[in-house]
Amino acid sequence: MDFYGIIRYAPAKFNKRRFMKFKRNAWFARVAAILFAVLICVNFAEAGKDTQVDQKVKKFLQAHKAEWRDLNVPYEDGQVLHDLIVKNNYKHAVEIGTSTGHSTIWIAWALSKTGGKLITIEIDKERHEQALKNFKEAGVEKYIDARLADAHQLVKELEGPIDFVFSDADKNWYIQYFKDIHPKMKKGGCFTAHNVTMRGLKEFVAFVKAHPDYKTTIDTTSRAGISISYKK
Repeated sequence: MDFYGIIRYAPAKFNKRRFMKFKRNAWFARVAAILFAVLICVNFAEAGKDTQVDQKVKKFLQAHKAEWRDLNVPYEDGQVLHDLIVKNNYKHAVEIGTSTGHSTIWIAWALSKTGGKLITIEIDKERHEQALKNFKEAGVEKYIDARLADAHQLVKELEGPIDFVFSDADKNWYIQYFKDIHPKMKKGGCFTAHNVTMRGLKEFVAFVKAHPDYKTTIDTTSRAGISISYKK
């Protein structure tokens, strides 16, 4: 029954004032229902986007799974990085050493779920350009600020706050990268480094484990070893 039908069949005591109140309440109810429907549609659309990103990334990682030896991380190590970011809801990430971008894609995939973004740094032009193509193929390019630069200088110039770092560039500079990042790292943030079971990185591991502002563990599920240092 419409509004005028209510007036037609209502008893005489259903006066104009009550009718206007009823009409106003019904209008609010209609608006609320429309807004709720719009919200549902937006959520479905966003869910569809996320699913599309997931599908593209998984397709890329599976297709290129055997190519990790090109200065990239193995599949399992990429999964460790991804899970750390999602678990801790990190949003401001830095990668030192892009190579052709396999680890970058894992990190960016995680950031697509947390609403974050990654700055990744590579000094080699050829690897940088190949990484850009890989980011596009994997569908994560919008989550990545890829910079062709010398990390020795650029890391010093980066602005904080930073809540996640993956270091996988020149191993003899790991300690200096850590020192440069430390003042910009948020409490609860995480500095990770790759290949720390290598003989030449014992000094770096000793340094981060002894640092009073961090709690460091070594992920031994990785064949290369990943140090995970949380800022207290």
